[in-house]
Amino acid sequence: MNKVKDKRLALAAASLRHAPVLEGKPFPLGATWDGLGVNFALFSAHATKVELCLFDDGGKKEIERIELPEYTDEVWHGYMPTARPSTVYAYRIHGPYEPDAGHRFNPNKLVIDPYAKQLVGALRWGPELFGYELSHPDKDKSFDSRDSAHLMQKCRVIDPAFTWGHAAKLEVSWDRTIFYEMHVKGFTRSHPLVPEGDRGTFAGLCHPHIPAYLRALGITSAEFLPIHAFVDDSHLVEKGLRNYWGYNSLAFFAPEPRYLKTLFANEFKEAVNQFHAHGIEVILDVVYNHTAEGNELGPTLSFKGIDNASYYRLLPDQKRYYINDTGTGNTVNLSHPRVLQMVADSLRWATEMRVDGFRFDLATILAREPYGFDEGGGFLDACRQDPILSSVKLIAEPWDVGPGGYQVGRFPPGWAEWNDKFRDDVRRFWKGDEGMTPEFARRITASGDLFNKRGRRPWSSVNFVTAHDGFTLNDVVSYNDKHNEANGEDNRDGHSDNHSWNHGAEGPTDDPEIIELREQQKRNLLATTLLSHGTPMILAGDEFGHTQGGNNNAYAQDNNTTWLNWLGNSAEGRALREFVRKLIATRQAFPILHRSRFVIGNVNEELDVKDVSWLAPNGREMRTADWDNPATRCFGMLLDGRAQETGAKRQGSDATLLLIYNAHHDLVEFVLPEVPQGRAWAGLIDTHAPDVTLTVYPFGHRLKAAGRSMLVLGLATGETMTRRLRQGLGAIMDIAEFPLQV
Repeated sequence: MNKVKDKRLALAAASLRHAPVLEGKPFPLGATWDGLGVNFALFSAHATKVELCLFDDGGKKEIERIELPEYTDEVWHGYMPTARPSTVYAYRIHGPYEPDAGHRFNPNKLVIDPYAKQLVGALRWGPELFGYELSHPDKDKSFDSRDSAHLMQKCRVIDPAFTWGHAAKLEVSWDRTIFYEMHVKGFTRSHPLVPEGDRGTFAGLCHPHIPAYLRALGITSAEFLPIHAFVDDSHLVEKGLRNYWGYNSLAFFAPEPRYLKTLFANEFKEAVNQFHAHGIEVILDVVYNHTAEGNELGPTLSFKGIDNASYYRLLPDQKRYYINDTGTGNTVNLSHPRVLQMVADSLRWATEMRVDGFRFDLATILAREPYGFDEGGGFLDACRQDPILSSVKLIAEPWDVGPGGYQVGRFPPGWAEWNDKFRDDVRRFWKGDEGMTPEFARRITASGDLFNKRGRRPWSSVNFVTAHDGFTLNDVVSYNDKHNEANGEDNRDGHSDNHSWNHGAEGPTDDPEIIELREQQKRNLLATTLLSHGTPMILAGDEFGHTQGGNNNAYAQDNNTTWLNWLGNSAEGRALREFVRKLIATRQAFPILHRSRFVIGNVNEELDVKDVSWLAPNGREMRTADWDNPATRCFGMLLDGRAQETGAKRQGSDATLLLIYNAHHDLVEFVLPEVPQGRAWAGLIDTHAPDVTLTVYPFGHRLKAAGRSMLVLGLATGETMTRRLRQGLGAIMDIAEFPLQV
């Protein structure tokens, strides 16, 4: 068998060696198979020569080096009639090595095609990867002449053809969207229903049980942590760790090889197809703000060796050095038209991979121009006018570490934004901090103080209390302090101000009272997230209490710390998962919880309706003194279903709901208000008693709201219920009757 394989490889190498190279075309960029041959095109404005290097199938041996013959509009290009899908290649780029001028060309360093569709092998760290001599006193101004090919990954030409079947494009409206942030590997690595060989890969996600589980939970949109090819940082490798999260991108068109079970990049398309077949959108977390090449002392892997001065933002008067608005060493230069084109082309995964949206890491960077943040900057303008990108979900992480980097609420219409104010204020309210009620009220009504402008909608606020970066939900209620010792940085990494509370014991405990209170606080945080106006996002595993042992920066923990433990679900975990299903069913059943209009608390004189009323425990409307009282920890939010639903001035027909929030440590009696067109209140949700069956209370009833609890009630009309309330209850009861099996 080996002899046959060797012969086949020898024949393939012979067909490429001394192969004719035609002029080709400067577009499209990258290596493109057209059915007859492969066109190679690479942008570099400052190179003097570009060599295409061809390798054997495993990327081990260089078998041919060919100079690209044409240079058109700053694009080097050539066409090889004998090249085929599976051809392995990379580049060597000639040009000036002048760090002070921003140029770092070094043809001894093999570089990855920025448009590579698939990578071969794994990067191995060594001094040959650096364009300069590490030990030289002149540092990066020195020049290293050693070849890096044996340490580098290579690129593979692919045939992108794929049979998608009959699945139509999903059209999940923003107001019904529920995000679920998940890690491709961590979600299935320990999953008992996924075959062992498929776990932790795209093939693992293809198993129908995975999207079926999300569907049964009520999720509409799975948000994957980065899957573009990325690099394990050298300092992590030295410690025996890996970059688990993937925020260290190298190739923006290639799926990460470690997530591929097969040799085919189309494996990711299979996963997308399977998710779509179950009605689940796929959202990708993308990292266009920096690359894995670091600062002036970093390695030469791709962009740095292709055209450093074009791809990166450099200090204007000291081009040897990089602008570091990302905190990672470099910043991608989205002000350059070809770099902007690269990112826009990468986002064509919306059509090529049928991805439904993108979450942009450190998105403020993408809107930066040389003078600072500009919501009318090139990238945001490109997204706004692009017929494809303007039709998918675009989510910004609206901050970076540069000057004026915090831009929550300042992205243009059409964008949603991660709202960290929601996370912090909700945590602080339920922790019992004083004076939090006014801010909490703003957050649960879609943060209108930040987003209610320019026709933006409540869905613009992505509400979350946990994400990959920080404590899990279980750890928010179990730890006062971070415990990141496993990261090898003496617990210095990660945020120290987490607004968390351990409720009496740091970490795991056998104390039943502490356990009970922690579970109730989890329900409070989840209920607030899923029943507030805005777009909710939950972190994978939070629905059953996944813990990272207090690590709030588990970016390097590719192990049981981050892999979801499906077999270790406790009774509390199973009960919590069912409660999450009930919450999601409640949200979807009552449109008033996800209306497309901000509530502002003003009386509509024409309809004689007030969209939201804020109630004190005595049943009257809250006054200025109540809002200003730092000890106020219990209040009600009355959402009137008669309020106008759209711009048309007519009464709404939704169910009227009353949400009661009690962050006080003790029981509070809450007088249920009298509301037009109703005679009683029906209890729907109680985080203190999640399994209690439906109870109807008359107007004026002094409802006992348990300490640290949240309740949801629907307006009933005498002995019967309103149509909307009856429909909502039916959906909730279905959840209770058919528990989710894992």
